[in-house]
Amino acid sequence: MSQPVQTNAPVTMAFLGHFQPESFTEFMRHRATRLSLVLRLGAVGCERVEVAVEGAADLVDMFEMACSLGPIDCLVLDIHRKTERQ
Repeated sequence: MSQPVQTNAPVTMAFLGHFQPESFTEFMRHRATRLSLVLRLGAVGCERVEVAVEGAADLVDMFEMACSLGPIDCLVLDIHRKTERQ
């Protein structure tokens, strides 16, 4: 029998850089779906994209890493991350 997945408090991430907003948000949605994460978009712009992500801690970390690397038409320069209180 498999263990239930432990979900942690939502994590808010602010990605800073140079973005094609539609491309980056679609990339984020795709990665969140593949990792079985809940994604809530916040402010989205050409230099900052904010999201809240909820799910297993290791998968949230994988989401952050994937988003820091792609898509090709976006450049992530920095990420600010904080855990939301429940």
